Amino acid sequence: MSSLSKAQLHRQAEHLVDFVNKSPSPFHAIDVCRKWLCGANFTELKEKQSWCGVIKPNGRYFFTRNGSSIVAFAVGGKFRPGNGTSIVAAHSDSPCLKLKPVSRKSGSGFLQVGVQLYGGGLWHTWFDRDLSVAGRVMVRDGAGGYSGRLVAIEEPIMRIPSLAIHMDRTANEAFKFNKETHLTPILATVSKALNGTDSNAGSDTEKPAHHAVLLERIAKQLDVSVGDISDFELCLYDTQKAAIGGLLNELIYAARLDNLNSSYCAIEGLINSLDGEHALEDDSHVRLVTLFDNEEVGSTSAYGANSALLESALRRIQASCDGVNLTSFEESIANSYMISSDVTHAVHPNYSEKHEENHRPELQKGPAIKTNANQRYATTSVTSTILKDIAKRNGIPMQEFVVRNDSSCGSTIGPMLSAQLGLRTVDIGNPLLAMHSIREVCGADDVGMLVKLFEHFFSEFAALDAKINVD
Repeated sequence: MSSLSKAQLHRQAEHLVDFVNKSPSPFHAIDVCRKWLCGANFTELKEKQSWCGVIKPNGRYFFTRNGSSIVAFAVGGKFRPGNGTSIVAAHSDSPCLKLKPVSRKSGSGFLQVGVQLYGGGLWHTWFDRDLSVAGRVMVRDGAGGYSGRLVAIEEPIMRIPSLAIHMDRTANEAFKFNKETHLTPILATVSKALNGTDSNAGSDTEKPAHHAVLLERIAKQLDVSVGDISDFELCLYDTQKAAIGGLLNELIYAARLDNLNSSYCAIEGLINSLDGEHALEDDSHVRLVTLFDNEEVGSTSAYGANSALLESALRRIQASCDGVNLTSFEESIANSYMISSDVTHAVHPNYSEKHEENHRPELQKGPAIKTNANQRYATTSVTSTILKDIAKRNGIPMQEFVVRNDSSCGSTIGPMLSAQLGLRTVDIGNPLLAMHSIREVCGADDVGMLVKLFEHFFSEFAALDAKINVD
C-alpha cells in the first residue's frame, strides 16, 4: 500500500474531481494548469521571444502553445548543458463531439446543431445526456485585433434523445445508429425560437452558419455582441459534475478521465517535487511536464506529440544555458528519461475474459506499466526497472498490463516521442473502466499514488540514473 495517508489520498482524489469540473475542454484544462503554475512561482515564457539569459538554475518556467498544450519545467541547481531532463508526458484532449463550421440544422420542429466526431468515443453513451458547449471563441477587440476567450455554458442546452423502444424493438439486442443523422443534438424548438430572437429559425432562404439563439447565448456569456464573434472551437460536454462515489468513496465517476487523470497527476507531481526552499539545489537535471493536444486523433498537429513541440523546448533549454556546445542537445537526450502517462484498461468484472489472465490491472492498486512486444508501448526492461525501483523505495504499488494476443492494442504518445528523439521511455497509466465513455470510472486512491510516483521520480531519477549501466 502507498505510504500516503487516507486523508492525503482522499484530498488528491478531490483535487482531480475539481480539475475535471473546471476543464470541460482542453483549452480550459491548460488554463487551469497555467494558473496553478503561476501560483507555484513559475515564470511564463513566450515561444515568440528569446529565452537567452532568462532561464537560470533553480528557476521554474512554462509556456503554452495554442492554449491547448503546455510545457512546464524546473531547472536543477547543478544543471549544466548536456545534462538530462526528467520528463512526464500526457495529453489534454478527450473524445468528444465538436461543432461543425456550419452547425445550423433544423428538422421536425426542432433547432439542431451539426457536430463532428472527435476521436474514438463510445458514442452511444452520449445519448440522453444533459449536454452543453465549451471551448475557445475568437472575439474582435476595439483596436481592430482579435483575442481568444474561453467560454463554458454551464446550463444543459443540448440533448441527443434516444428513439423510444416502441419504435425499435431490436434496440436492446443491438443498438445501432448513424453517426451523421442520429447523433445530432437538439438545441431548441422552432416555435419557441421564433417567439424569441432567432428570426432565421424556420427560414429556408437565409442560412447563417449557426443558430442566432446559440450565438446570442455565447455572446451573453462573454459579455460581447454577436457581431464581435469571429469564429470558435467548441466541443460538447456532459454537464453532470465529476464526483467521488462507490459505497466506500473509493471510485471517481467523471468525464474526460482519459487523460485529465494523468494531466492532473503530472502537474501536481512536478509542483510537489519543488516543495521546500532547497528542492532543486542538488538536482543536475531539468524536471519537465508536457501536456499535448490531439492525442485522440493521432497527435499530428502543431500542438500534438507528433510535432516538434517537445524537441523545440528541450533544444531551447539547452541553448539558453551558459556552457552550451554543439552536441549539448544530443548528450542531454542520452541522459534523459520520459514517463508517457496515459490511462490503461482496468479489468472489468463483467468482461474479465477480455484481459490476459496474468495482466489484469485493478482499480485502487496503483498505476500499471504497459508493455507491448510490437512497440505499441515504449516500455523496455531498462525503463521499467528504473520506475519500479523508485516506486518500491517509496511504497507505491505497481501493476502490469499486456493486451491479449487475440486483441488489438492501442498506443500512446510514448513510442512516437521515443522514436523521434531517442528518449528512454516507459509507458504507464492509472487503470480505468469505461474508457472513452462520456462517464468513466477510476480508483480514488490511484490518483494520489500516481502523484506521489511522479513527485519521487522528479526528485530521485538523476541520482538513480547514475547507477544504471547499459550503454
